[in-house]
Amino acid sequence: MPTYKKLVRDRIPEIIGNAGRKFTTSILNEEQYITELKKKSFEELEEYVNTTNNEDALEELADVLEIIHALADYHGSSIDEVEKIRERKAEKRGGFQEKIFLIEVEDD
Repeated sequence: MPTYKKLVRDRIPEIIGNAGRKFTTSILNEEQYITELKKKSFEELEEYVNTTNNEDALEELADVLEIIHALADYHGSSIDEVEKIRERKAEKRGGFQEKIFLIEVEDD
């Protein structure tokens, strides 16, 4: 039996059970949950980085976004609030659309 030991989406046990397979799960406490959620964010981002086509990239970005929703909720907020903060930062500092790559900055 493969061992995973990782955070999974809420319906994964149901899907595994519906496939007639046996499994073991546990419910994480808050400290374990945020630790595993942070690990999962790296896992999903790495999967995005390793994509080679737009379709797969969008699928992985959706997974990254799901993690961001969960992180916002964990921190007592929402994706709407995160979006407002993003918009303020973009207005103040810009986004990444111009593809600017900073090489160096002279010290004072």
